[in-house]
Amino acid sequence: MNLSDHIALAALAAGKEILKVYENEFTVAYKTDQSPLTLADSKSHDIITQYLEQTPYPVLSEEGRDIPFEERSTWPYYWLVDPLDGTKEFVTRTGEFTVNIALIHQGKPVLGAVYTPVKKWLYIGSEGEGAWKLELQDHQLPENWKEAGQRLPLKLDQERSYTVVGSRSHKSKETDAFIAKLEKKHGQLNFVSMGSSLKICLVVEGTADIYPRLAPTMEWDTAAGDAVARSAGYQVVQYENGDPLLYNKENLLNPWFIVQR
Repeated sequence: MNLSDHIALAALAAGKEILKVYENEFTVAYKTDQSPLTLADSKSHDIITQYLEQTPYPVLSEEGRDIPFEERSTWPYYWLVDPLDGTKEFVTRTGEFTVNIALIHQGKPVLGAVYTPVKKWLYIGSEGEGAWKLELQDHQLPENWKEAGQRLPLKLDQERSYTVVGSRSHKSKETDAFIAKLEKKHGQLNFVSMGSSLKICLVVEGTADIYPRLAPTMEWDTAAGDAVARSAGYQVVQYENGDPLLYNKENLLNPWFIVQR
């Protein structure tokens, strides 16, 4: 089995387990930074780890992040995982949360899967091969998923208004100022609020034109979506200098970034 199939199956299995928690009553704990944590986070982490331990590469997950830089800096390849991206969306039941799995090589995401269990959308991107979106009827991966899926970017209506996608739960005054400049340039804007790494994917598929993230994120928040973007010929670039995001830094905090067509 190739790695694209493997991480897709891992993401789908994790998504099914997440929904078992989501569809019932659950309790919410809080980390030291006050971000929410649920049983779904840990269950998803366990399932994905079981899949990825079958590969030759080590795993760095949001739910297992305490690996010293001295150790992980020696990794040429490793998996970077967010078992449940958008826990706030999970808690408020918007359905806009994702499972994110990415393979990083020398600071660059080269393979990624983003799965949203409620919507059953699966995005997969592989360097040198391309990127796809699958709209699944259930949580099963079709055998011929590249033929069953839609190649990204999609061929959509380009006559629509200039569309900005932004965070539902992480706004900033800097983002508001950036959007105001876009409005002066493009006129009336269409603004789409969305949670989790789906924002990156909406730009890549062509539903939105730009996603400005002028607020904090961590490397595991963006890696899988970034892999899909790069595989489709897009870039997730640093706001300050236009360079691509880098991964496996000593400090895992991302700089501000822009995703655009």
